[in-house]
Amino acid sequence: MARIGEASAPVATRDALARARQRASLIPDLLVEAQRVTNTVISGWHGRRRRGIGENFWQFRPYVDGESMSRIDWRRSARDDHVYVRDKEWEAAHTIWLWADPSPSMLYKSRGATVSKEARALVLIFALAELLSRSGERIGWPGLTDPISSRNGAERLAARLIHAPELPSRPELSQLRRFSDIIIASDFLDPVEETQEWLDALARHGVRAHLIEISDPAEETFPYSGRTEFRDPESGEKLTAGRAETIAEDYRRVYTARREELSSWCRKLGWSYTVNHTDRLASEALVSVHMALTTDVGYGGT
Repeated sequence: MARIGEASAPVATRDALARARQRASLIPDLLVEAQRVTNTVISGWHGRRRRGIGENFWQFRPYVDGESMSRIDWRRSARDDHVYVRDKEWEAAHTIWLWADPSPSMLYKSRGATVSKEARALVLIFALAELLSRSGERIGWPGLTDPISSRNGAERLAARLIHAPELPSRPELSQLRRFSDIIIASDFLDPVEETQEWLDALARHGVRAHLIEISDPAEETFPYSGRTEFRDPESGEKLTAGRAETIAEDYRRVYTARREELSSWCRKLGWSYTVNHTDRLASEALVSVHMALTTDVGYGGT
């Protein structure tokens, strides 16, 4: 007879393979949805161009007293009574990493939501991959792909995810380098101290993070009443509340405090924190993340 510890390994393996097959079956449809979302916001997506050292023309702007006269574009200035400077586009090797939480808690979908948290996270990541690829950025999934620069970056990322047998519950951060960005889509339901602990490596290495909290409306409003059984999707532990409505206020207070503490911590580091509800449009989060990516707030550390 096998001991319990010996029997648990094959069960865990089967569960992991089942999750991988389930994810793989969803990805083609999610990629199509991501492309649809991309098309709704692409007209306002301008990449991360800004003035700096480079070879490509960016814009003409009025000359400012004190600037070198060698920067004046005399041909453009001759057209009217103003003096103009020719700015060049800022160019630098840059990588933006993308990661969606594969944890079992991301499978949750209440009656008030249109999609599961996992589906929304992957749609956002694929849409960002599509937009960033079209803008000429290098993208990658930590621990799964090296940075790639390709117009079909979303499709290539999706293909790698389809064939990934198992995804770790935390991204591999050792390969991330200074001045890169990472976009993380998760529900961030772990204790704030644990989340800060594994993300702290990013701050120390000068990586800028953009956190997208995927939230189901029921998780935020706690619409339960009467005898209700709650089960942890990761540990399997169960909690039965005789009258669920009696704990609703305390729950909402703790839930909101977690979000506010994590969001405040991100702001101090110069990171961004976006909340996207699964009963709302995915494009809302894309617009927020785009603004954060194009804001030059630096790459601070602790």
